[in-house]
Amino acid sequence: MTDPEHAWRSAYQHPTQWDQGFPPLSLPAMFAASATRRGAAPMLDFMGRKYSYDEVADGARRVAKGLRAIGVGRGDRVGLFLPNVPHYVAAYYGALSIGAIVVNFSPLYTAEELAGQVMDSGTRVMFTLSATALLPTALKVLEASPLERLVVGSIAGALPPAKSLFYRLFRSGETAARPDDPRIIAFSELIANDGAGAPAEIDAENDIALIQYTGGTTGWPKGAMLTHQNLTANARQVQAIDPHPDADDRIVGVLPFFHVFANTCVLNRTVLRGGEIVMLPRFDAAGTLAAVARTKATALPGVPTMYQALLDNPKIGGTDLSSLRACISGGAPMPAELKARFEARTGATVVEGYGLTESAGVVSTNPYEGLNKTGTIGQPIPATHIRLVDKDDPTRPAPDGQPGELVFRGPQVMKGYWNRPDDDAAVFVDGWLRTGDVAVIDDDGYIRIVDRLKDMIAVGGFKVFPSQIEAVLYRHPAVREALVIGIADAYHGEMPKAFVTLTDSATATGEELKTWLNPQLGKHERVVAVEIRSALPKTMVGKLSRKELVAEERARGGEIVSKQDDPG
Repeated sequence: MTDPEHAWRSAYQHPTQWDQGFPPLSLPAMFAASATRRGAAPMLDFMGRKYSYDEVADGARRVAKGLRAIGVGRGDRVGLFLPNVPHYVAAYYGALSIGAIVVNFSPLYTAEELAGQVMDSGTRVMFTLSATALLPTALKVLEASPLERLVVGSIAGALPPAKSLFYRLFRSGETAARPDDPRIIAFSELIANDGAGAPAEIDAENDIALIQYTGGTTGWPKGAMLTHQNLTANARQVQAIDPHPDADDRIVGVLPFFHVFANTCVLNRTVLRGGEIVMLPRFDAAGTLAAVARTKATALPGVPTMYQALLDNPKIGGTDLSSLRACISGGAPMPAELKARFEARTGATVVEGYGLTESAGVVSTNPYEGLNKTGTIGQPIPATHIRLVDKDDPTRPAPDGQPGELVFRGPQVMKGYWNRPDDDAAVFVDGWLRTGDVAVIDDDGYIRIVDRLKDMIAVGGFKVFPSQIEAVLYRHPAVREALVIGIADAYHGEMPKAFVTLTDSATATGEELKTWLNPQLGKHERVVAVEIRSALPKTMVGKLSRKELVAEERARGGEIVSKQDDPG
């Protein structure tokens, strides 16, 4: 076998050798090939219930035929407002197989956020669950947007029989969802067919598979258009760097599939490989530990806050984690101490990587074996070219030996933003994608992020955009001006904090504003504090400026928020 470190260095130093290594491939073709090859082998483990590749493929075919029957076809947008449940996988591959475009929606969204993205994307049909937190939100969006249909599944039917009975007994009221409304169809009704029908012809390099919302480099969320080739190439790129490609593969799927990290590294990569996904609907430290021990999982991708929560859980001492080989950390920088502690406790290798929604997931990562440099985001994955450009003029290279904005190109780079050509022009420079992150590259080709040009706040792997929180604050009659920044947090990496000035005669307190604000935000967006100021910093032309507030917080060491303030 080729020495993995040598192979990794070669891929970095001579990336062109990989440029022809990822021929066009659609997601349905990738899935069908693995289903044919793996057949009765387990593909999903959901709370102890196993689903084989054959069973999931059958479900996807039935979803495809059901969608066709209600008028969904090529190019139509199909939304997934779902946690990690088997319905997601069947709906994802089923919709793609008829040439539809999947739109991922976070279950954390408020009705306003969800409606905005439904309208922006033109989503016609949305899958969701008859769960207390999801269905009421989806029903509000059905009334307030052009959304035409809801397909509503029940989690009880996906559980093992004993757990399913328990769930029905204690959640029996949640399935009643306007049974006489013709716009609402049960998932079980949608798939009540024979699954017959040929898949659509797909142009993998040009047809859009997924609209994944992101803030991009700044501002309101934009829909990154990811083609079939973007997503299958990134899955193959991630698989190509595994030094043990034929080893037993059981990966814990607790990262949310609606996020591009899990979509590539957990779902698509595992399907490509023919492995098994140990699927959990939400992160719970004790439940995740139990799932690893029960299934002898070999991989556990996550964000730093997850690894911290696992170490903090009292059950970790009695849990056998010896089956774990690799843990991929992304979404936010991982503290060196946390990495060392988790590796010492589990014996697994924790590798830190880096990616963007616009890159279909992954741009670079440290190797599984060989030189692993803590504090870096590793080296580019195969077929990915990187360079540093001047921070003020991205058309020029960064000065020698100086930090510069990281730009890259490769088969995983998005087609562009949905209906936003002006944003495309800003993010692409001569075919290279701008990241907004300032980096340095050492002599070994390892990349270290040293700053960022954008204002995005990284909360436990989720992207939070200050402008969205500020927009809500401005609705309060007492608020004159508002700025939101990220402050240091030992658990989440960062948390949002708001600074406001008040209108004349207003008497609201910071705590009152926080109490008013947070229920209107997604859980990951909620601020830890609202601080009232007599004035907020401005630029010379009068524009509100965050950098002075950021400098103030850094100068006093950042406000460290306790785990009890976890937004969930």
